[in-house]
Order: sequence, then structure tokens, then C-alpha cells
Amino acid sequence: MLPWFPGAAAASECRLALALALDVSRSVDAREHALQRGGLIAALRAPEVRRAFFAVPLPVALAVYEWSGPTEQHLLLDWVLIRAPGDLDGVADRLARAPRNGTEAPTAMGQALLYGAALMARGPDCLFRTIDISGDGENNEGPGPQDVYALPGFDAITVNGLPINGAEYETEIQLIPWFLDNVRHGPGAFIEVAQGFADFERAMAAKLERELSGLVIGTVLP
Repeated sequence: MLPWFPGAAAASECRLALALALDVSRSVDAREHALQRGGLIAALRAPEVRRAFFAVPLPVALAVYEWSGPTEQHLLLDWVLIRAPGDLDGVADRLARAPRNGTEAPTAMGQALLYGAALMARGPDCLFRTIDISGDGENNEGPGPQDVYALPGFDAITVNGLPINGAEYETEIQLIPWFLDNVRHGPGAFIEVAQGFADFERAMAAKLERELSGLVIGTVLP
């Protein structure tokens, strides 16, 4: 369980700023997009995820965006402080109504991460900052994740990956090690594998629960 620090609220608005980045590049067809978006919405409604959101009084700040090509990043949800179950319901409803973006663009993950870093820079003051990025393929346009991690700004950001295994041109041998070696970034970073888009809901719920409840006291105290 995430520890509660009595003095934390005075220093920060929230315990975690969490930006969820969803892959909508040209390899993601309409059915797969529906499974991914619907899986996220269902994961936000899952009892175990809700328990993790409200395990301690200091809230979580949440933002959601879709990404594909170098200039194709679209904000679905700007920063919202999740203080009560009704806030999560509102987020799920907004995501259900939001249109899809970026259908024919390549996979520019480095640019997607730069967008996430800029989102963090103007976001609320939280104890921790995490970008949670999904993808069904490797970066194939522009700088890769490791290139942007060398830039200022990423030293205080953790990046967790959700590789969606099983695309027609990918194999587990390629995609999962690529996420481990190139996407995972920062102390305690991890990946959660979805075995196809139909498994996205389970994988996202497991990842959210781990992100929200996995911090340890040693990462906060000097």
C-alpha cells in the first residue's frame, strides 16, 4: 500500500501526476482502437483500481492523450485531480465521448514522450510524475525513447510501458524486449504486457493498480 505522509499535502497538490498515452498510429485499426479505449474506460471503473486511487487522502492527477506521428498528439483529458469516485466516473464518461485521432500516421514514440514531458511541466505539483505509454510496435519515425530521455526534463519522470503484443508484423521476441530496453525509464519503472488488444483492459487495470499502490517510503524520504 502507498504510505501516507502527513506533511505531503502542504508541499504538493497530489501524490502522483499520471499521464496515460494511447497509441493510435496506422497499425491500430478501428476495432483495436475501440478495444484500447474501452479497455482503459473499464480499467478506470475496476474495483481494484478504484481502491488504489483512494488508498490514501492525497489525490492523483490524471491526464490522457492519444499519439501517433511526429505532430499527432491529441489531448483527450487535461489534468484532473481525482478526489472522489465521481471524478473517475466523469473521466470515464469524457473518454467514452471523445473522438479518435490520428489514423494514418507512423509510430513516433519519442515525440509522444516529449509531449508527455511538456504536459508534466505545466501540470500540478505532485510528489511523483509518471507517463504510462501503450504501443503495438517499435518507434519508426523521429527520435526514439532513449534519444529523448537524454534531454533535460526526464530525470524526474518515470515511464512505464504497455506493449500490446501480437500485431501481425510483431513477435513477442521483438516487441517486449524492445519496450524493456528502450521504453522503461526511471526508478521502479516496469512494463505490463497485453497479449493482444482484447487483453488491454486486464493489462491496463493491472498497470494502474501497480502504479498507484507500488510506491515505497524509501522513494520519498532522503
